[in-house]
Amino acid sequence: MDVAINLSLLAIGFVMLIKGADFLVNGASSLAKRFNVSDIAIGLTIVAMGTSAPELVINIISGAKPDPGMHGIIFGNIIGSNIFNLFLILGVAAIIYPITVQKNSLWKEVPYSLVITFVFFVLLNDSMFRGTETNMMTPLDGVIMLVMFGLFLTYIFLNMRRSGDIEELEDIKIYGSLRTTLMIIGGMVGLAAGGKLIVDSAISISEVIGIDKKLVGLTILAAGTSLPELATTAVAAFHKKSDIAVGNIVGSNIFNILLVLGLTAVTHGPLQYDTILNTDLYLVMLGTFMLFIFMFTFNKYKIDRSEGVVYLIGFVAYMAYLLMREGIVPSFF
Repeated sequence: MDVAINLSLLAIGFVMLIKGADFLVNGASSLAKRFNVSDIAIGLTIVAMGTSAPELVINIISGAKPDPGMHGIIFGNIIGSNIFNLFLILGVAAIIYPITVQKNSLWKEVPYSLVITFVFFVLLNDSMFRGTETNMMTPLDGVIMLVMFGLFLTYIFLNMRRSGDIEELEDIKIYGSLRTTLMIIGGMVGLAAGGKLIVDSAISISEVIGIDKKLVGLTILAAGTSLPELATTAVAAFHKKSDIAVGNIVGSNIFNILLVLGLTAVTHGPLQYDTILNTDLYLVMLGTFMLFIFMFTFNKYKIDRSEGVVYLIGFVAYMAYLLMREGIVPSFF
């Protein structure tokens, strides 16, 4: 009964979190538009960061708790979200409609995503690269990641200014002052309340079932916080806007690592890292590398349906491995 109640509270928390992010983004965009902020700037900051708001809120709330075990949720949430983005969401999108990737994304954004994941790996594994006894993500590591995030934003901004391509941004509505204020306040309340409900429910579930908090982060929280990306990417694929689908996934993964974990480390570091998650990080790097390789197999600069199936098979295999690693199902090896 306790598990059922907590699962219900978890679902309610996710609804509050995602709707809160939606209200905050729309309200903040309306406010920015009132002050004549350009569509490009709004899209790159408020709208783009909105899909990472759920991960950010959960990580900030988790980091504020004194229990070091919460660090497993922090890292599991982000690493798991990136795995869901690559293997599940990109796989589903490619099956809906083959994905065309722009050369600019192929040669710059995808490699940058791979580079920052490797940098993240190096920063986390102190014992491997610096010979220390513990593995920590320090506030300094967070600053390094935020600087890399700033460089990425600068690149995107300059690239959009050069190309003049702002067709991906929907028309930004301007609401009345009262409605704008209520949307911003309501969005912030929804994010905070939903995030706390999710974290508390996830902790209760892990304690009742007796599973590690890392697994909760890698599965339940990662799946829930990836819902905005799944919705956006699926709709983009249905409308055959495949460049938006790929850009959404790659951009979200970069935002998750550099912005969300960077801010979490700065505000709540040092964060203790369990090297068992290295296997999951390897999978993030593999999935990103596969995205690059798939551009040169079969149809060039496309992820075909067959390659989408490969991603989905990889996701199913990973989930099976994860359950065996945590001892939830018996291992056959």
